[in-house]
Amino acid sequence: MGNYQGKKAIVIGGTHGMGLATVRRLVEGGAEVLLTGRNESNIARIREEFGPRVHALRSDIADLNEIAVLGAAAGQTLGAIDLLHINAGVSELEPFDQVSEASYDRQFAVNTKGAFFTVQRLTPLIREGGSIVFTSSVADEGGHPGMSVYSASKAALVSFASVLAAELLPRGIRVNSVSPGFIDTPTKGVAGITEAERAEFKTLGDNITPMKRNGTADEVARAVLFLAFEATFTTGAKLAVDGGLGQKLSTAA
Repeated sequence: MGNYQGKKAIVIGGTHGMGLATVRRLVEGGAEVLLTGRNESNIARIREEFGPRVHALRSDIADLNEIAVLGAAAGQTLGAIDLLHINAGVSELEPFDQVSEASYDRQFAVNTKGAFFTVQRLTPLIREGGSIVFTSSVADEGGHPGMSVYSASKAALVSFASVLAAELLPRGIRVNSVSPGFIDTPTKGVAGITEAERAEFKTLGDNITPMKRNGTADEVARAVLFLAFEATFTTGAKLAVDGGLGQKLSTAA
């Protein structure tokens, strides 16, 4: 467990899965955290679990008005921050010829547009020497059937991170990304997934990941916090947390 005493962090998409695992590690290490999520029941559960140690705010990353409200609330609640973690994301798995305009817009609104304007609004709060960490995906490069829009939206996110890393160098703010593979979370990162489909995804991940298992949310959280606080000579990088999947490692003897 890291020592984050005196640190302040914002986790966008922090009510479950990888975001929540990151929040837990931050709080256990002594940090003050503001997290966001869209689901009111999840927000209520977070408030009950953490009490005053965490500021939980219902906010939709796809709504620019709510991003503005978030910025004002974050400034009043935390003031200057040390970490901004953009973890909110959505995927809708559809063959190319079945993608609708609405599905396309939803994924880019959250994964790309919302992430960009959230960073634009909150970056003035980041202290000199602070950090931004994006959650991308193993699908942000290469070809994965059924993931045309999701993959493109995450690839754009990584491009944003690279340019922001260059633009924020004068303030000493490092900008990096984590790229998870199959991670055992409640939704598996897919909108509207059923329990049966979740089990299928887990089995698929176990089979095709070179390390022959799904990762845990905590393993991603540790990578996020490494980039945020330990990797002090690293910016513009993407750290794979995928059991070797994106590296196409061979498991042959």
